[in-house]
Amino acid sequence: MRNFLAKAASVLFNPSVLNQQTLNRPAEFSGVGLHSGNRVNMTILPAAANSGIRFRRVDLEGKPEIEARVENVAETNRSTTIAKGNVKIHTVEHVLAALAGFGIDNAVIELDSNEPPIGDGSSREFSKLIQTAGIVPQAEKRELFTPSEPIELESGDTVMTLFPDDGFKITCTSADRNGRFTQFFSVELTPKTWERELAHARTFCFFEEIEQLIKNNLIKGGCLENAIVIREDAVLTTEPLRYPEEFVRHKMLDIVGDLSLIGKPIRGHLIAVKPGHATNCEFARLIVAHMNKSLRAARAFGPPPPASGNGAEKPGAVPAASRGAVINIEEIQQLLPHRYPMLMVDCVTKIEENRIEAIKNVTINEPYFEGHFPGHPIMPGVLQLEAIAQVAGLLMMKLGGTARQLAYFMAANDVKWRKPVRPGDVLCIEVELMKTRGKICKAKGVCKVGDEIASEAEVTFMLRDE
Repeated sequence: MRNFLAKAASVLFNPSVLNQQTLNRPAEFSGVGLHSGNRVNMTILPAAANSGIRFRRVDLEGKPEIEARVENVAETNRSTTIAKGNVKIHTVEHVLAALAGFGIDNAVIELDSNEPPIGDGSSREFSKLIQTAGIVPQAEKRELFTPSEPIELESGDTVMTLFPDDGFKITCTSADRNGRFTQFFSVELTPKTWERELAHARTFCFFEEIEQLIKNNLIKGGCLENAIVIREDAVLTTEPLRYPEEFVRHKMLDIVGDLSLIGKPIRGHLIAVKPGHATNCEFARLIVAHMNKSLRAARAFGPPPPASGNGAEKPGAVPAASRGAVINIEEIQQLLPHRYPMLMVDCVTKIEENRIEAIKNVTINEPYFEGHFPGHPIMPGVLQLEAIAQVAGLLMMKLGGTARQLAYFMAANDVKWRKPVRPGDVLCIEVELMKTRGKICKAKGVCKVGDEIASEAEVTFMLRDE
Protein backbone atom coordinates (compact mmCIF):
# COMPACT_ATOMS: atom_id res chain seq x y z
CA MET A 1 0.00 0.00 0.00
CA ARG A 2 2.87 2.36 0.79
CA ASN A 3 4.26 1.98 -2.75
CA PHE A 4 0.76 2.52 -4.21
CA LEU A 5 0.28 5.78 -2.30
CA ALA A 6 3.75 7.03 -3.13
CA LYS A 7 3.20 6.37 -6.83
CA ALA A 8 -0.26 8.00 -6.77
CA ALA A 9 1.12 11.05 -4.99
CA SER A 10 3.95 11.45 -7.51
CA VAL A 11 1.53 11.27 -10.42
CA LEU A 12 -1.02 13.68 -8.94
CA PHE A 13 1.20 16.33 -7.42
CA ASN A 14 4.39 16.36 -9.46
CA PRO A 15 4.06 19.64 -11.41
CA SER A 16 5.70 18.04 -14.46
CA VAL A 17 3.19 15.16 -14.52
CA LEU A 18 -0.31 16.59 -14.67
CA ASN A 19 -2.06 14.04 -16.82
CA GLN A 20 -5.57 12.74 -16.27
CA GLN A 21 -6.01 9.39 -14.53
CA THR A 22 -8.42 6.45 -14.52
CA LEU A 23 -8.57 2.98 -13.00
CA ASN A 24 -6.39 0.20 -14.34
CA ARG A 25 -9.25 -2.34 -14.25
CA PRO A 26 -12.86 -2.66 -12.98
CA ALA A 27 -13.56 -2.97 -9.26
CA GLU A 28 -16.73 -4.35 -7.63
CA PHE A 29 -18.43 -3.91 -4.26
CA SER A 30 -21.87 -4.83 -2.87
CA GLY A 31 -23.91 -3.73 0.14
CA VAL A 32 -26.96 -1.70 1.14
CA GLY A 33 -27.78 1.95 0.58
CA LEU A 34 -27.78 4.11 3.71
CA HIS A 35 -31.01 5.98 3.01
CA SER A 36 -32.84 3.63 0.62
CA GLY A 37 -31.96 0.40 2.42
CA ASN A 38 -31.82 -1.31 -0.99
CA ARG A 39 -29.35 -4.05 -1.76
CA VAL A 40 -26.98 -2.78 -4.46
CA ASN A 41 -24.09 -4.03 -6.57
CA MET A 42 -21.57 -1.43 -7.69
CA THR A 43 -18.80 -1.64 -10.28
CA ILE A 44 -16.31 1.16 -10.91
CA LEU A 45 -15.01 1.01 -14.48
CA PRO A 46 -12.10 2.75 -16.25
CA ALA A 47 -13.21 5.53 -18.61
CA ALA A 48 -11.78 7.48 -21.52
CA ALA A 49 -9.94 10.75 -21.00
CA ASN A 50 -12.08 13.90 -20.79
CA SER A 51 -15.21 11.83 -20.01
CA GLY A 52 -15.25 12.72 -16.29
CA ILE A 53 -17.05 10.77 -13.57
CA ARG A 54 -20.44 9.31 -14.51
CA PHE A 55 -22.99 7.12 -12.74
CA ARG A 56 -24.82 4.48 -14.79
CA ARG A 57 -28.09 2.82 -13.69
CA VAL A 58 -27.79 -0.68 -15.18
CA ASP A 59 -31.12 -1.71 -13.60
CA LEU A 60 -33.09 0.72 -15.79
CA GLU A 61 -34.00 0.49 -19.46
CA GLY A 62 -31.37 2.06 -21.66
CA LYS A 63 -28.87 2.17 -18.76
CA PRO A 64 -29.17 5.96 -18.30
CA GLU A 65 -26.14 7.90 -17.15
CA ILE A 66 -25.82 10.95 -14.90
CA GLU A 67 -22.66 13.04 -14.95
CA ALA A 68 -21.20 13.82 -11.54
CA ARG A 69 -21.58 17.58 -11.99
CA VAL A 70 -23.04 20.13 -9.62
CA GLU A 71 -25.53 21.13 -12.33
CA ASN A 72 -27.17 17.72 -11.77
CA VAL A 73 -27.54 18.04 -7.99
CA ALA A 74 -31.22 17.62 -7.11
CA GLU A 75 -31.31 17.17 -3.30
CA THR A 76 -28.98 17.87 -0.39
CA ASN A 77 -30.97 16.64 2.62
CA ARG A 78 -28.47 14.62 4.70
CA SER A 79 -26.65 13.52 1.54
CA THR A 80 -26.03 14.63 -2.02
CA THR A 81 -28.42 13.35 -4.71
CA ILE A 82 -27.88 13.86 -8.43
CA ALA A 83 -30.63 13.44 -11.00
CA LYS A 84 -31.42 13.66 -14.68
CA GLY A 85 -35.08 13.59 -15.59
CA ASN A 86 -36.71 10.93 -13.41
CA VAL A 87 -33.46 9.05 -12.78
CA LYS A 88 -31.77 9.66 -9.43
CA ILE A 89 -28.64 8.54 -7.58
CA HIS A 90 -28.60 9.19 -3.82
CA THR A 91 -25.62 9.59 -1.46
CA VAL A 92 -22.92 9.99 -4.11
CA GLU A 93 -20.47 11.92 -1.95
CA HIS A 94 -18.52 9.05 -0.32
CA VAL A 95 -17.56 7.26 -3.54
CA LEU A 96 -16.84 10.60 -5.25
CA ALA A 97 -14.59 11.58 -2.34
CA ALA A 98 -12.54 8.40 -2.74
CA LEU A 99 -12.10 8.99 -6.47
CA ALA A 100 -11.14 12.63 -5.91
CA GLY A 101 -8.86 11.75 -3.01
CA PHE A 102 -6.80 9.46 -5.21
CA GLY A 103 -6.91 11.83 -8.19
CA ILE A 104 -9.19 9.82 -10.51
CA ASP A 105 -10.46 12.08 -13.30
CA ASN A 106 -12.42 9.59 -15.42
CA ALA A 107 -14.55 6.63 -14.32
CA VAL A 108 -17.99 5.06 -14.76
CA ILE A 109 -19.81 3.93 -11.62
CA GLU A 110 -22.38 1.25 -12.47
CA LEU A 111 -25.22 0.62 -10.00
CA ASP A 112 -28.19 -1.75 -10.06
CA SER A 113 -30.11 0.42 -7.59
CA ASN A 114 -30.54 4.12 -6.78
CA GLU A 115 -27.76 4.50 -4.20
CA PRO A 116 -24.15 3.28 -3.80
CA PRO A 117 -23.53 0.87 -0.91
CA ILE A 118 -22.77 2.68 2.31
CA GLY A 119 -20.10 0.25 3.48
CA ASP A 120 -19.06 1.23 7.00
CA GLY A 121 -20.23 4.84 6.59
CA SER A 122 -16.87 6.13 5.43
CA SER A 123 -14.92 5.97 2.15
CA ARG A 124 -12.73 3.10 3.39
CA GLU A 125 -14.20 0.39 1.15
CA PHE A 126 -14.18 2.61 -1.94
CA SER A 127 -10.55 3.52 -1.28
CA LYS A 128 -9.68 -0.19 -1.04
CA LEU A 129 -11.38 -0.77 -4.40
CA ILE A 130 -9.27 1.92 -6.05
CA GLN A 131 -6.08 0.60 -4.47
CA THR A 132 -6.89 -2.91 -5.68
CA ALA A 133 -7.77 -1.81 -9.20
CA GLY A 134 -4.75 0.47 -9.53
CA ILE A 135 -4.40 3.88 -11.18
CA VAL A 136 -3.11 4.55 -14.69
CA PRO A 137 -2.20 7.94 -16.24
CA GLN A 138 -3.81 9.00 -19.51
CA ALA A 139 -2.33 10.99 -22.38
CA GLU A 140 -4.53 14.07 -21.97
CA LYS A 141 -3.51 16.85 -19.59
CA ARG A 142 -5.52 17.60 -16.47
CA GLU A 143 -7.11 21.02 -15.99
CA LEU A 144 -6.86 22.42 -12.47
CA PHE A 145 -8.88 25.25 -10.97
CA THR A 146 -6.98 27.93 -9.05
CA PRO A 147 -9.08 30.89 -7.89
CA SER A 148 -7.73 34.23 -9.03
CA GLU A 149 -9.20 35.82 -5.90
CA PRO A 150 -10.83 34.58 -2.68
CA ILE A 151 -14.27 32.99 -3.17
CA GLU A 152 -16.56 33.30 -0.15
CA LEU A 153 -19.96 31.94 0.81
CA GLU A 154 -21.86 32.79 3.98
CA SER A 155 -25.16 31.02 4.66
CA GLY A 156 -26.63 31.00 8.15
CA ASP A 157 -23.98 29.64 10.51
CA THR A 158 -21.87 28.34 7.63
CA VAL A 159 -18.91 30.21 6.19
CA MET A 160 -16.74 28.81 3.37
CA THR A 161 -13.81 30.66 1.79
CA LEU A 162 -11.41 29.42 -0.89
CA PHE A 163 -8.03 31.12 -1.22
CA PRO A 164 -5.43 30.55 -3.98
CA ASP A 165 -2.78 28.01 -2.99
CA ASP A 166 -0.18 25.71 -4.53
CA GLY A 167 -1.97 22.52 -3.41
CA PHE A 168 -5.38 21.62 -2.01
CA LYS A 169 -5.69 22.29 1.71
CA ILE A 170 -8.85 22.04 3.83
CA THR A 171 -9.22 23.65 7.25
CA CYS A 172 -12.54 22.90 8.91
CA THR A 173 -14.46 23.54 12.12
CA SER A 174 -17.67 21.61 12.85
CA ALA A 175 -20.26 21.60 15.64
CA ASP A 176 -23.97 20.95 16.10
CA ARG A 177 -26.53 23.70 16.65
CA ASN A 178 -25.92 23.60 20.40
CA GLY A 179 -22.15 23.81 20.06
CA ARG A 180 -21.61 20.20 21.12
CA PHE A 181 -18.64 18.21 19.87
CA THR A 182 -16.94 21.24 18.36
CA GLN A 183 -13.94 19.92 16.45
CA PHE A 184 -11.18 21.38 14.28
CA PHE A 185 -8.85 19.78 11.75
CA SER A 186 -6.63 20.88 8.89
CA VAL A 187 -4.89 18.83 6.20
CA GLU A 188 -3.03 19.27 2.92
CA LEU A 189 -4.80 16.80 0.65
CA THR A 190 -2.69 14.25 -1.23
CA PRO A 191 -3.48 10.59 -1.98
CA LYS A 192 -1.41 9.66 1.06
CA THR A 193 -3.08 12.09 3.48
CA TRP A 194 -6.51 11.29 2.00
CA GLU A 195 -6.13 7.59 2.76
CA ARG A 196 -4.56 8.15 6.18
CA GLU A 197 -6.41 11.19 7.54
CA LEU A 198 -9.91 11.33 5.99
CA ALA A 199 -10.97 8.15 4.16
CA HIS A 200 -11.85 6.20 7.32
CA ALA A 201 -13.99 8.87 9.01
CA ARG A 202 -17.58 7.58 9.40
CA THR A 203 -20.86 9.39 8.98
CA PHE A 204 -22.73 10.35 12.15
CA CYS A 205 -25.98 11.79 13.43
CA PHE A 206 -27.47 12.97 16.72
CA PHE A 207 -29.96 10.73 18.49
CA GLU A 208 -32.70 13.36 18.50
CA GLU A 209 -32.52 13.57 14.69
CA ILE A 210 -33.29 9.89 14.09
CA GLU A 211 -37.08 10.09 14.44
CA GLN A 212 -37.32 12.91 11.90
CA LEU A 213 -34.97 11.12 9.50
CA ILE A 214 -37.15 8.03 9.63
CA LYS A 215 -40.30 10.12 9.03
CA ASN A 216 -38.59 11.52 5.92
CA ASN A 217 -37.96 7.98 4.61
CA LEU A 218 -34.22 8.28 5.22
CA ILE A 219 -31.61 6.02 6.92
CA LYS A 220 -33.55 2.84 6.03
CA GLY A 221 -30.21 1.06 5.75
CA GLY A 222 -28.62 2.79 8.74
CA CYS A 223 -27.20 0.90 11.74
CA LEU A 224 -24.32 1.20 14.18
CA GLU A 225 -22.14 -0.74 11.72
CA ASN A 226 -22.31 2.13 9.22
CA ALA A 227 -22.97 5.24 11.31
CA ILE A 228 -22.08 6.80 14.63
CA VAL A 229 -24.93 8.00 16.84
CA ILE A 230 -24.37 10.78 19.38
CA ARG A 231 -26.76 10.77 22.36
CA GLU A 232 -26.19 13.70 24.69
CA ASP A 233 -22.52 13.29 25.64
CA ALA A 234 -22.34 9.59 24.74
CA VAL A 235 -20.99 8.25 21.45
CA LEU A 236 -22.72 5.05 20.30
CA THR A 237 -20.58 2.96 17.94
CA THR A 238 -19.55 -0.66 17.42
CA GLU A 239 -15.86 0.25 17.62
CA PRO A 240 -13.78 3.04 19.16
CA LEU A 241 -13.54 6.32 17.30
CA ARG A 242 -11.02 6.02 14.49
CA TYR A 243 -9.76 9.58 14.93
CA PRO A 244 -9.97 11.98 17.88
CA GLU A 245 -11.72 14.40 15.49
CA GLU A 246 -13.70 11.82 13.49
CA PHE A 247 -16.77 14.04 13.13
CA VAL A 248 -15.03 17.04 11.56
CA ARG A 249 -12.92 14.71 9.42
CA HIS A 250 -16.08 13.15 8.00
CA LYS A 251 -17.35 16.66 7.24
CA MET A 252 -14.12 17.21 5.31
CA LEU A 253 -14.61 13.88 3.51
CA ASP A 254 -18.03 15.14 2.40
CA ILE A 255 -16.45 18.40 1.22
CA VAL A 256 -13.97 16.48 -0.95
CA GLY A 257 -16.83 14.51 -2.53
CA ASP A 258 -19.21 17.42 -3.01
CA LEU A 259 -16.60 19.81 -4.42
CA SER A 260 -15.46 17.16 -6.92
CA LEU A 261 -18.77 17.98 -8.66
CA ILE A 262 -17.11 21.06 -10.21
CA GLY A 263 -15.37 18.64 -12.59
CA LYS A 264 -11.79 19.79 -11.92
CA PRO A 265 -9.25 19.32 -9.11
CA ILE A 266 -8.94 22.41 -6.94
CA ARG A 267 -5.70 24.17 -6.15
CA GLY A 268 -6.50 26.36 -3.16
CA HIS A 269 -6.94 26.56 0.60
CA LEU A 270 -10.54 26.04 1.72
CA ILE A 271 -11.53 27.28 5.17
CA ALA A 272 -14.95 25.97 6.23
CA VAL A 273 -17.00 26.56 9.36
CA LYS A 274 -20.03 24.29 10.00
CA PRO A 275 -20.29 22.93 6.44
CA GLY A 276 -23.07 20.66 5.16
CA HIS A 277 -24.15 19.13 1.86
CA ALA A 278 -26.42 22.04 0.93
CA THR A 279 -23.72 24.67 1.44
CA ASN A 280 -21.02 22.43 -0.07
CA CYS A 281 -23.02 22.19 -3.30
CA GLU A 282 -23.93 25.88 -3.21
CA PHE A 283 -20.22 26.65 -2.87
CA ALA A 284 -19.46 24.29 -5.78
CA ARG A 285 -21.91 26.27 -7.92
CA LEU A 286 -20.17 29.47 -6.89
CA ILE A 287 -16.81 28.01 -7.94
CA VAL A 288 -18.25 26.95 -11.31
CA ALA A 289 -19.55 30.50 -11.80
CA HIS A 290 -16.03 31.83 -11.22
CA MET A 291 -14.61 29.23 -13.62
CA ASN A 292 -17.05 30.29 -16.34
CA LYS A 293 -16.33 33.96 -15.66
CA SER A 294 -12.60 33.33 -16.12
CA LEU A 295 -13.28 31.35 -19.30
CA ARG A 296 -15.39 34.15 -20.78
CA ALA A 297 -12.70 36.69 -19.91
CA ALA A 298 -10.01 34.54 -21.54
CA ARG A 299 -12.07 34.17 -24.70
CA ALA A 300 -12.86 37.88 -24.81
CA PHE A 301 -9.14 38.72 -24.92
CA GLY A 302 -8.07 35.74 -27.02
CA PRO A 303 -7.45 35.74 -30.78
CA PRO A 304 -10.40 35.13 -33.11
CA PRO A 305 -10.78 31.65 -34.66
CA PRO A 306 -9.15 31.16 -38.07
CA ALA A 307 -11.36 32.02 -41.02
CA SER A 308 -9.56 29.90 -43.58
CA GLY A 309 -7.00 27.15 -43.99
CA ASN A 310 -6.99 23.99 -41.87
CA GLY A 311 -8.94 25.66 -39.08
CA ALA A 312 -11.85 26.79 -41.26
CA GLU A 313 -15.33 25.49 -40.56
CA LYS A 314 -16.93 23.14 -43.05
CA PRO A 315 -19.95 24.57 -44.92
CA GLY A 316 -23.15 24.02 -43.00
CA ALA A 317 -21.43 23.04 -39.74
CA VAL A 318 -22.20 24.58 -36.38
CA PRO A 319 -19.62 27.34 -35.66
CA ALA A 320 -16.75 26.28 -33.37
CA ALA A 321 -17.75 28.69 -30.61
CA SER A 322 -21.21 27.14 -30.64
CA ARG A 323 -19.72 23.88 -29.43
CA GLY A 324 -18.05 25.57 -26.46
CA ALA A 325 -19.34 27.32 -23.38
CA VAL A 326 -20.46 30.64 -24.95
CA ILE A 327 -22.42 31.59 -28.08
CA ASN A 328 -22.74 35.26 -28.93
CA ILE A 329 -25.60 36.95 -30.79
CA GLU A 330 -23.87 36.76 -34.18
CA GLU A 331 -23.51 33.00 -33.88
CA ILE A 332 -27.06 32.64 -32.58
CA GLN A 333 -28.31 34.33 -35.74
CA GLN A 334 -26.38 31.77 -37.78
CA LEU A 335 -28.16 28.95 -35.97
CA LEU A 336 -31.70 30.31 -35.55
CA PRO A 337 -33.90 31.79 -38.30
CA HIS A 338 -35.68 34.13 -35.85
CA ARG A 339 -35.15 37.86 -36.09
CA TYR A 340 -36.54 40.99 -34.43
CA PRO A 341 -39.01 41.05 -32.81
CA MET A 342 -39.15 37.25 -32.34
CA LEU A 343 -35.54 36.40 -31.44
CA MET A 344 -35.75 35.64 -27.70
CA VAL A 345 -32.08 34.88 -26.98
CA ASP A 346 -29.26 37.41 -26.61
CA CYS A 347 -26.41 35.05 -25.69
CA VAL A 348 -25.66 31.56 -24.42
CA THR A 349 -23.62 31.54 -21.22
CA LYS A 350 -23.08 27.81 -20.71
CA ILE A 351 -23.33 24.49 -22.54
CA GLU A 352 -22.50 21.28 -20.70
CA GLU A 353 -23.42 17.82 -22.01
CA ASN A 354 -27.23 17.94 -22.42
CA ARG A 355 -27.79 21.23 -20.58
CA ILE A 356 -27.70 24.86 -21.73
CA GLU A 357 -28.13 28.29 -20.14
CA ALA A 358 -28.92 31.49 -22.05
CA ILE A 359 -29.91 35.10 -21.38
CA LYS A 360 -32.60 37.42 -22.71
CA ASN A 361 -32.28 41.06 -21.64
CA VAL A 362 -35.81 42.44 -21.30
CA THR A 363 -35.98 46.16 -22.13
CA ILE A 364 -38.80 48.69 -22.36
CA ASN A 365 -38.10 48.86 -26.10
CA GLU A 366 -39.73 45.44 -26.66
CA PRO A 367 -42.68 46.11 -29.03
CA TYR A 368 -45.13 43.94 -27.09
CA PHE A 369 -44.96 46.24 -24.05
CA GLU A 370 -46.98 48.84 -25.96
CA GLY A 371 -50.08 46.70 -25.65
CA HIS A 372 -49.17 44.26 -22.82
CA PHE A 373 -50.07 46.25 -20.82
CA PRO A 374 -50.17 50.08 -21.09
CA GLY A 375 -48.95 51.51 -17.79
CA HIS A 376 -48.15 48.04 -16.45
CA PRO A 377 -45.68 46.38 -18.86
CA ILE A 378 -45.34 42.58 -18.46
CA MET A 379 -43.56 40.16 -20.79
CA PRO A 380 -46.14 37.72 -22.24
CA GLY A 381 -45.81 34.21 -20.86
CA VAL A 382 -46.03 32.69 -24.34
CA LEU A 383 -42.86 34.57 -25.30
CA GLN A 384 -41.06 33.06 -22.31
CA LEU A 385 -42.22 29.70 -23.64
CA GLU A 386 -40.88 30.67 -27.06
CA ALA A 387 -37.53 31.57 -25.46
CA ILE A 388 -37.36 28.08 -23.89
CA ALA A 389 -38.09 26.50 -27.29
CA GLN A 390 -35.41 28.60 -29.04
CA VAL A 391 -32.77 27.77 -26.43
CA ALA A 392 -33.72 24.08 -26.65
CA GLY A 393 -33.21 24.31 -30.42
CA LEU A 394 -29.74 25.81 -29.87
CA LEU A 395 -28.89 22.92 -27.57
CA MET A 396 -29.90 20.39 -30.21
CA MET A 397 -27.76 22.19 -32.79
CA LYS A 398 -24.84 21.85 -30.40
CA LEU A 399 -25.51 18.15 -29.81
CA GLY A 400 -25.50 17.18 -33.45
CA GLY A 401 -27.54 19.47 -35.67
CA THR A 402 -26.17 21.67 -38.42
CA ALA A 403 -26.68 25.27 -39.32
CA ARG A 404 -28.95 24.14 -42.16
CA GLN A 405 -31.52 22.62 -39.80
CA LEU A 406 -34.39 24.30 -37.99
CA ALA A 407 -35.96 23.38 -34.66
CA TYR A 408 -39.76 23.30 -35.09
CA PHE A 409 -41.80 23.80 -31.90
CA MET A 410 -44.34 20.92 -31.62
CA ALA A 411 -45.86 20.89 -28.11
CA ALA A 412 -45.64 22.20 -24.54
CA ASN A 413 -46.66 20.39 -21.35
CA ASP A 414 -46.76 21.23 -17.64
CA VAL A 415 -46.51 24.94 -18.41
CA LYS A 416 -46.45 27.15 -15.31
CA TRP A 417 -46.07 30.92 -15.01
CA ARG A 418 -45.01 31.89 -11.50
CA LYS A 419 -44.04 35.59 -11.49
CA PRO A 420 -44.23 38.53 -13.90
CA VAL A 421 -41.22 39.53 -16.00
CA ARG A 422 -40.88 43.29 -16.42
CA PRO A 423 -38.64 45.76 -18.29
CA GLY A 424 -35.14 45.80 -16.82
CA ASP A 425 -35.21 42.12 -15.85
CA VAL A 426 -32.54 39.71 -17.09
CA LEU A 427 -34.26 36.49 -18.05
CA CYS A 428 -32.05 33.43 -17.56
CA ILE A 429 -33.30 30.47 -19.62
CA GLU A 430 -32.13 27.03 -18.47
CA VAL A 431 -32.94 23.96 -20.59
CA GLU A 432 -32.09 20.30 -20.06
CA LEU A 433 -32.62 17.65 -22.73
CA MET A 434 -34.77 14.82 -21.38
CA LYS A 435 -35.34 12.50 -24.33
CA THR A 436 -34.59 12.16 -28.04
CA ARG A 437 -36.06 9.81 -30.62
CA GLY A 438 -34.74 10.34 -34.10
CA LYS A 439 -35.20 14.03 -34.85
CA ILE A 440 -37.90 14.54 -32.18
CA CYS A 441 -36.65 15.92 -28.89
CA LYS A 442 -38.15 16.64 -25.48
CA ALA A 443 -36.65 19.09 -23.01
CA LYS A 444 -37.38 20.69 -19.64
CA GLY A 445 -37.03 24.48 -19.53
CA VAL A 446 -37.05 27.09 -16.77
CA CYS A 447 -37.00 30.88 -17.02
CA LYS A 448 -35.57 32.70 -13.99
CA VAL A 449 -35.15 36.28 -12.88
CA GLY A 450 -32.36 36.19 -10.34
CA ASP A 451 -32.98 33.11 -8.21
CA GLU A 452 -36.76 33.17 -8.71
CA ILE A 453 -38.53 30.99 -11.26
CA ALA A 454 -40.69 33.06 -13.60
CA SER A 455 -41.96 30.19 -15.78
CA GLU A 456 -41.28 26.56 -16.63
CA ALA A 457 -42.40 23.98 -19.17
CA GLU A 458 -41.62 20.76 -20.98
CA VAL A 459 -41.28 21.36 -24.72
CA THR A 460 -41.25 18.98 -27.67
CA PHE A 461 -39.72 19.97 -31.01
CA MET A 462 -38.39 18.49 -34.22
CA LEU A 463 -35.20 19.12 -36.15
CA ARG A 464 -35.85 19.43 -39.89
CA ASP A 465 -33.76 20.54 -42.82
CA GLU A 466 -34.46 24.02 -44.20
